Amino acid sequence: MEQSKKETVLVTGGSGFVGSYCIIQLLNEGYTVKTTIRSLDKSDDVTEMLLAGKAGNLQNLTFAEADLTSDNGWKEAVAGCDYVLHVASPFPSGEPKDEGEIIKPARDGALRVLRASKDAKVKRVVLTSSFAAIGYSINPKNHVFTETDWTDPNAKIPAYIKSKTIAERAAWDFMEKEGGDMELVVINPVGIFGPVLGKKFSSSIALIQNLLSGKMPGIPQISFGVVDVRDVADIHIKAMKNQSANGQRFLAASDGAMSFPGIAQLLKADKNLPVDKVPSKVLPNWLVRVTSWFKPELKQIVPQLGVVKTLSNAKAKSLLNWNPHPKETTIIETAESLVKFKLV
Repeated sequence: MEQSKKETVLVTGGSGFVGSYCIIQLLNEGYTVKTTIRSLDKSDDVTEMLLAGKAGNLQNLTFAEADLTSDNGWKEAVAGCDYVLHVASPFPSGEPKDEGEIIKPARDGALRVLRASKDAKVKRVVLTSSFAAIGYSINPKNHVFTETDWTDPNAKIPAYIKSKTIAERAAWDFMEKEGGDMELVVINPVGIFGPVLGKKFSSSIALIQNLLSGKMPGIPQISFGVVDVRDVADIHIKAMKNQSANGQRFLAASDGAMSFPGIAQLLKADKNLPVDKVPSKVLPNWLVRVTSWFKPELKQIVPQLGVVKTLSNAKAKSLLNWNPHPKETTIIETAESLVKFKLV
């Protein structure tokens, strides 16, 4: 059994999809890991997910109770940690009546973690932001999105996208004014897919679940970037260790975008999947627009209809030596895991 490394890493949001994969990789590399969860009652559920993901060295993991909306517990959580991966983030199920419901916990939560980390003399914080903070106010035509791009929080954008942008801006502002010797690296993933470890997974995976379970009568013409959750964990840990990553943002995406119709075709072509309910009909854009008047949950996707964004992952590949899974593999393994856990 590998001995624990001297270094201790705090992963916030250990019950989440990305958080659990970060913990698995850190434990398997021999780090001592602490993780925050909103209630210690959830620790058994988290352990079950970690075991499903083949985590070793579980004796090197401890749990701390802390919530992004309160100061309680953060001082204890970061105590004695060399690094912090701040992965936890509120994600809404729909567009809230008041955008502040999402913006405030995202921004204040990030600042809470940064302040506690600085007070505890943490060397480096790796913050999970999102492509949401990069790619939603620039015209995508003939544009390649990179880490130098920023979403304008004053543009007409959904609350979640605004919350990620404001939270990341607040983190960089904090570092500039109060960061001291502490270092910050930010990861900006696109839609996160990959093998589920149980019933908790990213909202992007619900798209695959809905396709397989026949909840979608037809397929909207939407394209998006895909990244594997295992690669998201890997890029966080590479960013934590790499000297030259300090002060940098990294766009985390597999090569090329995928479209909803393309994903449906990919699933249908796999003989091992139950695909009889996967729709074949591609919905015309006008129909999705009209339907969104009656189904508010569709409003968020209307601006993305027919839009294809070109992203560059060159910086993460060259600076961090990061090699993401092919997006097709990720999608198929996501679907297979949903079947395995009887979630479709």
